[in-house]
Amino acid sequence: MFDIITNALRGQFDVVQALSYVFATLLIIFTVLPLHEFAHAWSAYKLGDGTAKMMGRLSINPMVHIDWFGAAMIMLFGFGWARPVPVNMRNFNNPKWGMALTSLAGPVSNLIAGFISRAIYHVLIFLFSGMFIPSGIVLTILQIVVSLFYFLSEINVGLAVFNLLPVPPLDGSRLLTAILPDRIYYKIMQYERMIMMVLMLLIFTGVLTLPLSLIRGGIMTLFDLPFNLLLK
Repeated sequence: MFDIITNALRGQFDVVQALSYVFATLLIIFTVLPLHEFAHAWSAYKLGDGTAKMMGRLSINPMVHIDWFGAAMIMLFGFGWARPVPVNMRNFNNPKWGMALTSLAGPVSNLIAGFISRAIYHVLIFLFSGMFIPSGIVLTILQIVVSLFYFLSEINVGLAVFNLLPVPPLDGSRLLTAILPDRIYYKIMQYERMIMMVLMLLIFTGVLTLPLSLIRGGIMTLFDLPFNLLLK
């Protein structure tokens, strides 16, 4: 069973994998992204800023968080975004670190979700490897389930890596508030729209594909390490 599943995952992108990828991305859009934005809102609220709560964003309801263009990017490229949570950094006791920690909360939620998905993937592989699984619909369902968690982990980590890029308006750019002088940071933010357009161009031309994939692959290798030691 282990060989059948891993061959399906590493081989040609067939119908099973296509369905698994679609299901995984839908789960990302309707569960993980809302949790990502909820993490921002919750962190801001705990650090003293109730702006997101007043605007109804302290919620896991996906409809208050989804950006449909960002959702389409996830379906097509494996990374994207939701509607940014409004944050007023002046409400934080320490505005710079409050903004940095609030921004970090979203990608961290993706990394946690990615690790949990990877753990479930490895446990399922381990359990199924010792079972006699008949061919046909049962095998197909098991392949879809295992592939689903495989793609969930990959997409979650991809989202975290993408959002940590130090480029406005991504979360990584907000981390710069804690390390850059105010005059330099605000100068960069004046060109936020132009920088975002350049970022989109780099994405569509594939320039960022290799570096983002390498970083994601390194994180996935770290996630795999304890399970390779314990379950193999």
